[in-house]
Formats: sequence, C-alpha cells, structure tokens
Amino acid sequence: MNCRLVATILLVSCCLAPLCLQAGTVVDRIVATVNSQIILQSDWDDAVGYQALVDNRPVDATTADVRKAALDSLIDQELLKEQMNATDFRRASEEEIAQQISEIRKQYSAAEGPEGWSKLLSQYGFTDAELKQRVASQMELMRLVDEHLRPDVNVDSASIQSYYNEELLPQLRQSGTEAASLAEVTPKIKELLTQQKVNELLVAWLHNLRSGSDIRKEAESTGAGEDLR
Repeated sequence: MNCRLVATILLVSCCLAPLCLQAGTVVDRIVATVNSQIILQSDWDDAVGYQALVDNRPVDATTADVRKAALDSLIDQELLKEQMNATDFRRASEEEIAQQISEIRKQYSAAEGPEGWSKLLSQYGFTDAELKQRVASQMELMRLVDEHLRPDVNVDSASIQSYYNEELLPQLRQSGTEAASLAEVTPKIKELLTQQKVNELLVAWLHNLRSGSDIRKEAESTGAGEDLR
C-alpha cells in the first residue's frame, strides 16, 4: 500500500476515533457549523443541560422548542467568541465564577454538601470542573456584550420619569406596596432601561454578524440542511 495513503488513513482514523465506540456506534456528531467552527451534539446537549440547571428545571422535561433555542444560542455564542478573540478584555476571576455558581446552588437546597451537589450536577451532565468552565464562558460573553454595547446607550431623565409614572407606580399600586420616590428608584430604573437597550442592540449586532457569516445547521438537527445567514 502506498505510504502516503497509509498516512492519510491513519490521520482520518485518529480524527474519527473520539466520535465512535469500538462497535462503530456514533456517540457524537456535527449539528451545526459557524464559519468552519463545528458545534457537536454533545455541545448542544451540554447547553440544554446548563440552561435546565440554571432554570431549576428537570433536563428530561426539555421541549423541542427549548432545544432549538439552545442550538440558536450556541450559534450566537460562536459568533461572539470570534469577536472575543479579537478583543483584549478582563477574563472572569475565580471569585466571580464561585459567586455565580453560589447563586445557582441557592435554587437547590436539597443538594447540600459537596457530595449532594456533585450528584445533582451529574444528573444534568456536568462535573464541578465542567460547570466552572461553562459559567466562566457565559460570564465572559456577557462581559464582552456589555463592554461593546453599553457605551452606546444613553438613558435620559425623561425616559426614567416616563417609566416611573407609566410602569412602576401602577405596579406598586396594584400590589398595595407603598410608592417609593423617583429619586430613590432612579438608579434601578436607569439600569433596567440600560439593560433593555443593550438587549435591543445585541439583537441587531447578532443579526449583522449572522448576515456576514457562513452558518449551517446539519440535516439531522433540522430535518434538512439549512443556511442560517
């Protein structure tokens, strides 16, 4: 057999090995590509499991619509990661990651102690180390979005006054809660309106990134090969 052909076969075999069992059963597959970056079935399953964990929802109760949204989110994350690689910004610290995981754990009072928490994580398909990596990635993507878009947001006093009169006061009256003064709640209203505007800008940014990218979902994940630009 030609030596070059042997080398090629060995190379292909090495590439395929992580995706197959000894019996030849496929345990992972490509479900989408984003500018030549692949998203595997295992990536998709992890994203679904993570969202279920954060939402305090059984992972086996996930609907088809939730799974579709998770895959779309993974595609968006790949687009943002490309932007992250071209940007120098502060990574998530160990303390920040621990704080975020602590917030997640508050939802699971029954999973106290390291053993109980590890057992719970395994039900969602994660180890402690994998969860830390997932949390860090999510925090860094949110930081990228915030640093890129927040400087373009301006919330004026008229918008704050309008939200106070038209949204907050009616809610407080309906709940029977004593109304706070405008001065007291201005910082919270300003942050809320800022976040809303950042979300609007993010939708537009992702639309532009998608339109300039080569994005495909594979046939097995959509029913047919689909160009998503």
